Amino acid sequence: MSELLTGDLYQFEAMLDAQDHQVLGRLRAFLDAEVRPIANDYWVRAEFPHQLIKGFAEVDIAGLACPAEDGRPRHSLLTGFLAMELARADASVATFFGVHTGLAMGSIAACGSAEQQDRWLPAMARMEKIGAFALTEPDSGSDIAGGMRTTARRDGDVWVLNGAKRWIGNATFADLIVVWARDTEDGKVKGFVVEKGTPGFTATKIENKMALRMVENADITLENCRVPETHRLVNATSFRDTAGVLRRTRSGVAWQAVGVMMAAYEIALTYAGERQQFGRPIAGFQLVQDLLVRMLGNTTACLGMVVRLAQLQDEGTFRDEHSALAKAYCTTRMREVVGWARELLAGNGIVLEYDIGRFVADAEALYSYEGTREINSLIVGRAVTGISALT
Repeated sequence: MSELLTGDLYQFEAMLDAQDHQVLGRLRAFLDAEVRPIANDYWVRAEFPHQLIKGFAEVDIAGLACPAEDGRPRHSLLTGFLAMELARADASVATFFGVHTGLAMGSIAACGSAEQQDRWLPAMARMEKIGAFALTEPDSGSDIAGGMRTTARRDGDVWVLNGAKRWIGNATFADLIVVWARDTEDGKVKGFVVEKGTPGFTATKIENKMALRMVENADITLENCRVPETHRLVNATSFRDTAGVLRRTRSGVAWQAVGVMMAAYEIALTYAGERQQFGRPIAGFQLVQDLLVRMLGNTTACLGMVVRLAQLQDEGTFRDEHSALAKAYCTTRMREVVGWARELLAGNGIVLEYDIGRFVADAEALYSYEGTREINSLIVGRAVTGISALT
């Protein structure tokens, strides 16, 4: 497809090597065949299409975000383009995959011991076990670092977890849930892998969402939930380790935002070429072309930002402010793009059969999760001024 049709005007995808192109092409074929045809139906039903898990396993991309066997980091540009491509098809599916690979697998890869990594990551990479990530609480979102109420109390070789979590993606069906809790003894935030079926663990699906309706977010309760010491992530000793996981996944959300922008631009461009008004395609009207160019400008600028972000990750110079700025900026520009696309489609923009309405709604969730624009702005503000305004 032409870069003018995909929104990749500056041909950033050409930076991928031949092997990476094959991986991306494999994912695109799967999304075209299996995801796009069912996305609106499952979005309306507010159900996750579990049959896709087998297809994701066959595409074989879940393990790419984890370190290679020789210890070197994977090619972040490829994993970024994969996240973008997923969101370009559907933001709910992209979120499911990001929770599983980035948050759950990422937590185990970053904070688990070698034995814990060997125990859980291979099965997760094969999609035989699905992961979730439980951090946000009913009364603590942006202030979770200091406001976490979920507790972990050591009892011999077991930890007893008590508390509640909210907005936990995949939690209704996940096999492994990474739960963050505050140690009652030292007050430090620590990570635990809770297996499905553990007594005292309950996940209740959140209903009536207006965004990411395919994602099965849950309210979690932990009532004297006993987890063995072997399930405590040994390298998660404070919230700083949790933040390290979020630093990496925020960059993934920025890539997702670019994918949503690309989808909105493509929908609008195709519609403009087909829709006839006043005897000719609306693509020939000046105001329509202006909207399309604004969409393309936002998409190109944000794609350039996340490509450079991937390079910083692989160079080892990646910092909190880098991912925070990308997440805040790209999701803000994304909101503009989906709004302009809906405007271009006029009344048809609110009908699901034209797809853009789903992207407009789902963009609101991407704008808020993994740190609001305001919180990410304060992370960047702290870096550039040397003064924290977070407290």
